Parts: sequence; C-alpha cells; structure tokens
Amino acid sequence: MAQETQSKKKKNYQYEKTDKEWQSFLPKISYLVLRKAATEYPFTGKYNNHKVEGTYLCAGCDSPLYKSDNKYESNCGWPSFDRSIKGSIEYDVDYKLGYARNELKCSKCGGHLGHVFNDGPKDTTGKRHCINSAALKFISNER
Repeated sequence: MAQETQSKKKKNYQYEKTDKEWQSFLPKISYLVLRKAATEYPFTGKYNNHKVEGTYLCAGCDSPLYKSDNKYESNCGWPSFDRSIKGSIEYDVDYKLGYARNELKCSKCGGHLGHVFNDGPKDTTGKRHCINSAALKFISNER
C-alpha cells in the first residue's frame, strides 16, 4: 500500500460514520483506500479490465459515480474514466507525494477515490479519472 494521508479539514457529508464504523463496515482494502487515501497496487483491482455495461458506485455509500460508457483503457493499471456523473465527485489537493495532485472524492461520503490527470482522451474531455477498484462497486445494466 502507498502512504496514507490525513484529512486536512473536516467537512460534513450527507453520509457519515465514525472511523470504527467504517472499519467494521468496509473490507480492509476498501477502508484503507476510501478512508485513509491508500492506493491499490497497479493492475490488481477487479475493475481494471472490467468491460460490462452499467454504473460504478462508491463502495462506501453506494452513490453512483461513473457510467461504463465513460470508462476507457489507459493502460495505467487502474480503472480510468473521462468524466464522472454530474455532482458525484468533489476535488481536493493531495500533497502526499511532495507535490500537488488533484484528488477525487465521493461528494456524498468524502471517500478517497483516486486522482484526475490531464492525459485522457483528447476527443472527449482530455481528463483521466484514475480510480481505485477498492473504492467502487458495480451494478450491471443486465439485471
């Protein structure tokens, strides 16, 4: 696991739990990613090569985050999306590697999802939302 980072400021979210509740509620890797801003090892997440139509949800609060239509293969080792569902993501600045990176968080529970980079598909948004699989759940359109 990568280094963990502490939240700089306390914000109230629609969906909140104590740290102990998060630990008992989430699988260990999801807890470390969502609540401690850890990062999965590249090419290990279950959604990295996932190609099913549906919606990706926050593993912490079930809030819809991404549509499969916006997922693409970036070969970076993590699921990549060119955009999120409107209003589902909030942005923060992460300095844990010693320089500023744009962190992506769930807007409903504040869970760390990953980071956004400016090397995405130029024919769409130009953005790459690099997301940890452990931060996600998936609902197929083929229910």
